[in-house]
Amino acid sequence: MIEEIEGGITTPQGFKAAGVHSGVKYRALDFGMVFSEVPASAFVGYTSNAVKSAPVQVMMKENSPKLSAVIINSGNANALTGRRGIEDVMAMKHTAAAELEVDPAEVGIMSTGLIGRFLDMHKIRYGISRAARELGVGKEADGLFAEAIMTTDTIKKEFSVRVRLEDGTLVYISAASKGSGMISPCMKVLQGTTLTVVTTDASLSPGFKSKWQEILDDSMNMVSVDGDQSTNDTAILMANGKAGGSFADEDPEFIAALKAVMLKTAKTIAMDGEGATKLIEVQVTGAETKEDARKAVHKIMNSPLVKSAIFGSDPNYGRIMMALGNSGCKFNLEDVHLTIKGGDMEVPILDSGAPVFQEERAVEVVRMAMDNKEVVIAVDLGLGKESATGWGCDLTYDYVRINAEYAS
Repeated sequence: MIEEIEGGITTPQGFKAAGVHSGVKYRALDFGMVFSEVPASAFVGYTSNAVKSAPVQVMMKENSPKLSAVIINSGNANALTGRRGIEDVMAMKHTAAAELEVDPAEVGIMSTGLIGRFLDMHKIRYGISRAARELGVGKEADGLFAEAIMTTDTIKKEFSVRVRLEDGTLVYISAASKGSGMISPCMKVLQGTTLTVVTTDASLSPGFKSKWQEILDDSMNMVSVDGDQSTNDTAILMANGKAGGSFADEDPEFIAALKAVMLKTAKTIAMDGEGATKLIEVQVTGAETKEDARKAVHKIMNSPLVKSAIFGSDPNYGRIMMALGNSGCKFNLEDVHLTIKGGDMEVPILDSGAPVFQEERAVEVVRMAMDNKEVVIAVDLGLGKESATGWGCDLTYDYVRINAEYAS
């Protein structure tokens, strides 16, 4: 049985963390480090954006199967920084490796923040040295790390669960993530920003990378705040095996627990979207293929008109159907059913391609359902058995303000 517990990135055995102020930001914490006492099997998903940050380029080229540490700076994305950016990443790896007495290839790098500016390596080296000295375990260390990787986030994003595997081994899984804007990840294992570190003391074989991709596809890759995929998106799963036991690759309890952590992380990122006031969940069922279901979810979730309508609790369901029609997924209009859910209300909108109601009083019922902190758009295509779910947020005045002033 999966049990959600209070904890953070150091809850699994053998992990330490730190969050410090390096000076990249004026006052706030801006540098995080996670360290495993033994090299951990690493499974990494990277952005599919053709414009990749320097850390992503270096990590993809090395693609080390084992990581002893992951270091993250916030306040500077180290993207569009050319050869110097690559050199700075390599310097970060070697500096951290020397401080931690590990192989540079076993140091993962993530960066988030403003694009197109060089790192101040004096501050970064100071941050690495300070973080290495301040590594710790427990609530304080977890909180400092989670805070240090934030940019425009308004809340820390950290989750922990424990689960007993089929062989009796008790394992822990924890995640710390950041993400608020420039979010529509499409991370691939083999090839403003979401950065996620997941730690577990379970044992995983190298073959787990395909399962990690599946989990990313159903969680982080189904989140969208604004439809813009970052240059820096990265998700790293570190499994150090300190709990003992056999490989958990196929253990249904472990898979379910990891999915639960990633789904909660994904929903929290969507809920904390820049300027957001509402969480939008889009459920598409009855699709002919999984790809069609995901296409429909993303198109509806990313529509500025749909997001604006949700913000204003405006029952203009034509915008949802417009987005569905532009998604490229296969459907017959006369088979489509549309429902809006909010709070304890579930309101059918469209049945067999025609409106269920047109009376003004009934329209107000839809408005009431949309006037909740969490709004669900449920679309049944009526064609097949495939489905997909995604999470986004409304488009508000504050989103425009935050991004109009981001670099100034």
